[in-house]
Amino acid sequence: MVNIIWASMAIIGIIYAMFNGTMEEVNKALFASAQEAVTLSIGLISVLVFWLGIMKVAEEAGILKFLAKLFRPFVTRLFPEVPKDHPAMGYILSNFTANIFGLGNAATPLGIKAMEQMKQLSGSETASRSMITFLALNTSSLTIIPTTVIAIRMQYDSVSPTEIVGTTIIATVISSTGAILIDRFFAYRENKK
Repeated sequence: MVNIIWASMAIIGIIYAMFNGTMEEVNKALFASAQEAVTLSIGLISVLVFWLGIMKVAEEAGILKFLAKLFRPFVTRLFPEVPKDHPAMGYILSNFTANIFGLGNAATPLGIKAMEQMKQLSGSETASRSMITFLALNTSSLTIIPTTVIAIRMQYDSVSPTEIVGTTIIATVISSTGAILIDRFFAYRENKK
C-alpha cells in the first residue's frame, strides 16, 4: 500500500511539472538528490560496518552474553509464555541488544527469527501475547546509541554529532515504558474477558 502511495505521489508530481513547465527543475532535483543519496549511503555503510564490527568484538569478548544475562530476568517477566531456554528467548535478547546499539538493520533478521519461534510456540495463526509485546517494544524504538542518526549528522558536518544520545535515551525510556504499560493494560483487559 505504501508503494502505491509513493508511486502515486511521484506520478502526480511529474504530471504537474509537465503541465506547469517545470520539468527541467524536476530533472535537476532528481539528479542532485540521487548524488546526495549515494554519498549519504556510503557514509552510513561505513558507520554501520564500524558498529557491526564493534558488535562482533563484543560478541567474541562475551559482552553480549553478559548483556543477555543482565537483561534475562527483565525479559522473562515480559515474555512469561516463552521458556527461559527456548531459542526464541535468545533471538529476543539478541534483537534487543542490537536495537539498543542502534543497529536496526542487524536487529531485523533476529526479530523475524524471534517472531517465527514464538509463532511455533503458540501453534496458532493469530499473534500470541508474547508476539504482541515483542512488536510493541520494537516499535517503541529501543535505542541508546542512534548510530544511523549520528552517521547522518556526521555526514552533514554537525558540530557535535553525538549530542543526540542524551535525547535518544530519554525518548527510549519514555516510549518503551509507554509501550510496556499500554501492552500490559490491554493484556489485563483481555484476561478479564
